[in-house]
Amino acid sequence: MSQNLPLRGIRVIDYSHFLAGPHISRSLAALGADVIKVERPRQGDAGRASPTLVGGQSGYFMQQNMGKRGLCIDLKDARGLQLMHELTDGADVFVENYRPGALDKLGLGYAELARRNPRLVYCSVSAYGHTGPDAQRAGFGLIAEAKSGAMSLIGVPGERPPLFRMPIADMYAGMHGVAAVCAALYGRVASGRGQHIDIALYDCMVSMHDFAAQSWLLSGGREMPVQTGYDLPQSTVYGVFAARDGYLVIAAQADDAWKRFARLIGGEACAADRRFHDAAGRNAHRDEILARVREWTMTQASVAACCAALDAAGVPAAKVQDIAEVLTDPQTLARGMVVEQDHPLLGRIKLPNLPFRFSDCDTAPGGPAPLLGQHNREIAAALGYTAAQIDTLVADGVLYAEADVARLPGS
Repeated sequence: MSQNLPLRGIRVIDYSHFLAGPHISRSLAALGADVIKVERPRQGDAGRASPTLVGGQSGYFMQQNMGKRGLCIDLKDARGLQLMHELTDGADVFVENYRPGALDKLGLGYAELARRNPRLVYCSVSAYGHTGPDAQRAGFGLIAEAKSGAMSLIGVPGERPPLFRMPIADMYAGMHGVAAVCAALYGRVASGRGQHIDIALYDCMVSMHDFAAQSWLLSGGREMPVQTGYDLPQSTVYGVFAARDGYLVIAAQADDAWKRFARLIGGEACAADRRFHDAAGRNAHRDEILARVREWTMTQASVAACCAALDAAGVPAAKVQDIAEVLTDPQTLARGMVVEQDHPLLGRIKLPNLPFRFSDCDTAPGGPAPLLGQHNREIAAALGYTAAQIDTLVADGVLYAEADVARLPGS
């Protein structure tokens, strides 16, 4: 590894909470940016109270805020706002995910910060964005997942849709935010100016549709995609199947994969059956084919036996793994998708990693998530505040740190 991380020298002010905003800044930190997590006194980011809680620390918060420095400041005090303005005046990126207009009242809206620092890239994440009839409506990832139509496509026909159980909208919006911030920083090289990025959870979920949106738009509204349960009627065979000891997925919808699969489950006669040689034929005889597949998977000894036979035949397949299996999977570990960190209060901890992999630099997290107000003195001193001035801000509650910070080495 010989290159610097691509965002080294970029300073990010993260004034966001919960998930989408913190995920953006966590990713930017992994790419080399100096990220300062700004929180309100005492409670901090609301994500600090989210499960899983261990020793008073939130796994949710630790996962999304690793690699950042922590500043806890009272922005309702004029001195706190002044310190924040001094911080943003020298920053490259500002990330927030409050309801549109909320930060204008605090003096931290895009217009004010861009007036003070025209090079600032200001990234806003909200439920519906800063324009449109729903702009002022409150929302979370769940709301975007439902309103976007994504939820209408999952589950069993005739039953209420299930929850995704993964924060699809927040994480997808977060990664779009990362891409947009990086693009704006690149554009700034030529223009010399930053700009306002307006990311909406709802927009991101709408943009994720592929076949559903195409079906409805290109058919003039005649085709309405609906729940299909455990497979895709337009892509036979592509779905979830039961075996004796669990479930697996099989993707044999392409012509070549189907022929290999047909030979495995039905011999040469099945592979030679011309009714099944193209997608239209397989879809037309879907019930017959799925019955054969279900019979085959249930005659195998186990999910592992099914997958071994499919792998040998060159047919894409995988076990439906639970989380314990995922986090101990040799592939997960080989790719470094579980990271270990030394937390100042909890000792050695393990958390999920980000998927960035570069050939010539190391994107391993720089350190654990900060305690509330952990780097107050360090950050204020770097702005030119004297020790006496910092002591006054601390005594007056403008700068706040949780009690454990005082017990850290060097505090």
